[in-house]
Amino acid sequence: MTAPAPGLDTGLETPGPDEPGLRDPAPRASAPASASPFASASPAASDSPSPPGLRERKKRRTRDALIREALELFTTQGYERTTVDEIADAVEVSQRTFFRYFASKEEVAFAVQQMVEERFVHALAQRPPDEGPFDAMRNAVLCAWDTIGEAIAEVVPVELHLSTFRMIESTPALLAAHLRRSAEMEETVSRIVADREGLDVDEDPRPRIAVAAFSAAMRVTAQMWGRGTDQSLAAIRELTERYLDHLNPALALRWRDGSPS
Repeated sequence: MTAPAPGLDTGLETPGPDEPGLRDPAPRASAPASASPFASASPAASDSPSPPGLRERKKRRTRDALIREALELFTTQGYERTTVDEIADAVEVSQRTFFRYFASKEEVAFAVQQMVEERFVHALAQRPPDEGPFDAMRNAVLCAWDTIGEAIAEVVPVELHLSTFRMIESTPALLAAHLRRSAEMEETVSRIVADREGLDVDEDPRPRIAVAAFSAAMRVTAQMWGRGTDQSLAAIRELTERYLDHLNPALALRWRDGSPS
């Protein structure tokens, strides 16, 4: 038997003799990867965070490698044409290992997007309480864009993440999942906004209305960025700020003369 790729969780610790999907991976040097920015470490006796152990680092490297190879395959040959076996083969782990980290191809396709969403939710929860709902969401998303590039690059190249976004928009099965996830995200954000304002989200419609308007502006931003020639993180951050700044005037002012409606 050849040695498994160093530093990766191959899922071969206790395989059954006839278990399908297990294979003997060839040696391969693993690329270093940092922990996800949302992973938490257990506190040490001194109350300072302790670094993750070897096993945890192997798991993170394996998960990052699966995401990286999956997104490369999805964006080069198409989501529908890519199989779980191909992703596992590319990382030189078993199919069983893939399913230890992800329930489906869809889940791995949205893995980095999930991280981006978590970064926004965290930033929103940390906004000063004296900020109004729209300012809090606007400042949270801009703050997230200011720091997300480094977090994404810890898992995949930023360009690959941006290519994945365009691939999702052009793949019907993933676009449907994206819309479902967006609706779930809107509900999460609505409840955060309601909590910040001391409101019952099921009694007061304003949190959901505000978040729906904000989300619509973000969707338009993403669509226009995808059609543009500059598809960098800096470009989508600038476009986000510009489009959000137009949201209130677009709703509250008469467009012809700019006076209140």
